[in-house]
This record gives sequence, structure tokens and C-alpha cells, in this order.
Amino acid sequence: MFLLVCVSLLCSCSKNHVPAPLAITHVTLIDATGAAPKPDVTVVVVDQKIQAITSSATAQVPGDAQIIDGTGKFVIPGLADFHLHLTGAGEPTGSRDFFLPLLLANGITSVRDMGGYLEALRPLREEILSGKRIGPQIFYAGPYLDGDPPSFQPSLVVTNATQATNDVQSLVAQGVDFVKVQSILSRTAYFAVAVAAKQQRISFVGHVPDRVTAAEASDAGQKSIEHLTGVLRACSSSEPRLMEEQFRGAPKNETMQGSRARQVAWERELLSTYSERSCDALIAKFHANQTWQTPTLVLLRHDAYPTPQSDAAVANMLKYVPKAIVSKWQGARKKQDEFASAAQYELRNQLFDRSSQVVGKMQVAGVGVLAGTDSAAPELVPGFSLHEELVLMTQAGLSPMQALQAATKNPADFMGVIQKQGTVEIGKNADLLILGANPLDDIRNTEQIRAVVIRGRLLDRTALDNLLTKAAAFAAQ
Repeated sequence: MFLLVCVSLLCSCSKNHVPAPLAITHVTLIDATGAAPKPDVTVVVVDQKIQAITSSATAQVPGDAQIIDGTGKFVIPGLADFHLHLTGAGEPTGSRDFFLPLLLANGITSVRDMGGYLEALRPLREEILSGKRIGPQIFYAGPYLDGDPPSFQPSLVVTNATQATNDVQSLVAQGVDFVKVQSILSRTAYFAVAVAAKQQRISFVGHVPDRVTAAEASDAGQKSIEHLTGVLRACSSSEPRLMEEQFRGAPKNETMQGSRARQVAWERELLSTYSERSCDALIAKFHANQTWQTPTLVLLRHDAYPTPQSDAAVANMLKYVPKAIVSKWQGARKKQDEFASAAQYELRNQLFDRSSQVVGKMQVAGVGVLAGTDSAAPELVPGFSLHEELVLMTQAGLSPMQALQAATKNPADFMGVIQKQGTVEIGKNADLLILGANPLDDIRNTEQIRAVVIRGRLLDRTALDNLLTKAAAFAAQ
């Protein structure tokens, strides 16, 4: 009861509280290393670490351990959403009352915040690290580096090498884990950021700026490309012409409908000039340069290329989203679809399908793939959207194991912390999910969460349901 009360508040009652030992017995282990499932094992957790993984027949369980019967169940590592924006929920309570409950209830124990307010992220991370609050491990970038005017806030404007050096140095001094580049950066500013990041020995990630090619970004050392920015354009046999058309000025007195028509024509040309040869060369470069990809297919499906069908798919989850955010989402969709036709919805489907095919090709070629969502962008409900991302990855051609690794092992590899987390192995952090069905049979089974173990703390199904109830209550206010 003590634990459940603390969990219901998303807060431990003492930063010195250490969870009691835990033993998950007679469970099938899917450790995410790529090894075959191991049936009837016992996983012992002591002092927030995985102490032992043995056959249940020979397991030695601490006398004071809480025992969870895992018969018929499956253990996997805790999941990672490696592209989201915690402070996009609104502060001072949005992250804590909206985001965190939904992440935990969906088994997410690690996140990469891809742009947010450090004055909110720093204390939130400290609360979690100190044990004052239960929540996922947070890696963050802080404000974006973008052109003038920037696309989003918070941003630091970079237009020259001096600004790039000063801004990167400032972010490093503030303890960010990486720096994030955005779409409006000029070529001069972008390559200056690349140089400054190398000098400061910190990775830079993010969008491929509009005036830079995906191949150039890879050669410049960008560690991860988000949302496939610039990738379909680079897969065209006419990339230089498409770039020229992209920046050609609009005709005088162009209407909104005319602007949309011009965009549709450009997208049709993007599809019609797709080249397997160009795409294969780009993917080979990504592999050679170790340029990771966070495709956020769920973002492409719901925000970049939405259809009435994609809108309907999330309708039953909107009860967990604050009303003000839902209103913004609906307003953005209404504006986006103002001149949409059946033919344009079909074009969106074709663009999404081509993007998915490219992701499948990347996986086959050995390019590192990370699971991320861009929550809480329109229609991307925190936590739930990651499970949809894994489904979309398998539909793109990844095996269930590969999709699972994109949300477990690969993020740990990317951040250089694979020795501590990302797989279920002795000595690693005790971040685990107990599932009611095998995710290797159907990746949708990652949604069949019976319990979450986060840094050794057990959140059973009742505790997880309480989190969802509290998130729904907050959203309804």
C-alpha cells in the first residue's frame, strides 16, 4: 500500500527510499539483444539493478523479495521514445500531470527531449534522478538552433559562425546531452554549428535544414536525422531542381488555395522522380557515416500526411489530452484540410507509403533506426503514439525484434549507455515491462502491459490504471 500511494502521486516519499528486492518468476525473457526468447526464467532485481537471470528451476530468490508470478507472461526492456517535447505540454504542471503519467502507463522508461525549455527540463530531470518523482530517464537538447525568424520556441538564432560557436558553448555549459538543429538555418549557419559541435565534442541532431541536402548533413557529421527531413528529396533523380522550385518565390497575389496547389504539384513531382539508385546511394552514405534515423512514421501519418482515417484512429485517446491542446490540434487540422480533396488524401497516402518503404530499405542496409514520435504534436498522444510507431515500423518492413530494438537497445547504443540499459542483462538498470502476450508474434502486444518496473520500482496494473485516471482527470480540467 505504501508503494502504491507513492506511485499514485508520481512521487517517492523519500529520496533515500530503496525498493525491496523483486523476483519475476516463470516468465519468458525477451532481452532485446536479438537472442531467442528464453522460457521459464526468473529475473531478480536488487537495488535498482538486474542481479540475476536464471532458470526458474534453479533460481535463488532473496527471502525478502516481492515475487511476481510471470507464468504465461513476457519480460522486455523498458521502452524509449527518442523524439518528444516534454515542455510542449505547457508548464509548470503539464509535463508532470499530462506527459509523465501517460509515458509511464505505456511502459516508457527513457526519453530524448528534442527541444524544450531548460528552466523546466532541468528541475524535472533532477526530481526524477533524486528519487523525488517517478519518471523516465531524460536526455535533452534544450533550445533549438535555428535561423531568423525561428520556426519554434525556445530557439537560439544562428546566422553566422560566431553565433554558432557561442550558442553551442553556452548549451554545453548548461549540461545539454546534444544540440538540435532546425529547418530554417542557412547553409553558412548549419555548417558552422557542425564545426562548433565537433570542437565542443558534442553531437548535433535534428532536421536537415531546407537549404542543405541530406547527403551533406550526413557528411557534416549530423548524428541523427529526424522525420526523414530531406530524405525523400534526396531520393529524387531531380534533387537540385526540386530544391530550386522549393525556394522559388510565390507569384504575386497568390491565394492560399493557389499556394496549396503549388505545394501539391511539388509533392507529385517528388514522387514521380523517385530513384532507387539515388536512394540506395544516400542510404549507403548514411550507413558509412553512421547517420542514425528517427523516422517518426507516426508523425508523418498523423501530421504531415493525415487522412480522415488517421484522424479517427486516435479519437478514443483524446480524453487523456488537455482540452486546450486538443483545440489547437483540431484548429491546425481544419486549416490543413481546408482545400483537401480525395485525390490529395491519396497523394498523402502515397507519400507516406514511399517514406515507409525507405525506412524498410534503411533497416536492411544496416542504418541505425530509433523509435520516436514527436509527441505532443497534433494527434500524437504521449505514450500511446510510441506503440503505434512500432506497428508502423513493422508495416514498413522491420521485424518485430527490429522494431522492439528501435525502442530499447538502439537508443541506448545511440546515447552510449548500452552498458547500463537498453537490454535485459545482469548488472543493467532494472527498467522492465511485463507483457501479457509475445511482442515477437505481434508487435501490438507491447500494449499488453501487466506491470512496469522502473529503476527497480514495481508499478502493477492497478497503479498504471491510476496513472491513466489521473491523466484523464487533469485533461478534463
